[in-house]
Amino acid sequence: MPTQPFPQRKSPRLQGYDYSQEGAYFVTICTHRRAHWFGEVANYEMQLSEIGVIAQACWSKIPNHYPHVELDHFVVMPNHVHGIIVLHDLPDAIGNIVGTPYMVSENTSSETTSPQKHPILGVIIGTYKAAVTRQSRLVSTSPEGKFWQARYHDHIIRDERALNYIRRYMQNNPAIWQKDIFYSQ
Repeated sequence: MPTQPFPQRKSPRLQGYDYSQEGAYFVTICTHRRAHWFGEVANYEMQLSEIGVIAQACWSKIPNHYPHVELDHFVVMPNHVHGIIVLHDLPDAIGNIVGTPYMVSENTSSETTSPQKHPILGVIIGTYKAAVTRQSRLVSTSPEGKFWQARYHDHIIRDERALNYIRRYMQNNPAIWQKDIFYSQ
């Protein structure tokens, strides 16, 4: 009896868009089952846990590993992170890059990823998630099993007005936490 193939998930990426293009991208990355690994919101401000501090530190190191990446606003929430990544001055050959060692702490050995080609935004997000997971597992409160949702959300920022709107949203995110679509207790 033939088996039914799994249904194809619809890609959250914009069809036909080249995610290795220069430009600004608003990215949201959620924890698996929206677990609150990064801390809590108290008095309208985010109070980072030890893992939240790791998530923030790993994000700030992205340009050290990807020199053609500039970071804009970033916020850690209890169960997700929001960030703006700006790709600029990309050499012609960087459209699809081979995975590279990324964010290896001083206490761990270097690991390389498989030599598959990926759009640069996906590589950045994937290696960020791996770094946070790896470093979080070193602390006693680190989660077992899956740490992140398999995918991430992105929005291509097309103009200054949209950029400023997203920046305001991110700055106010802790204050409006209970109204956030990712809110859970």
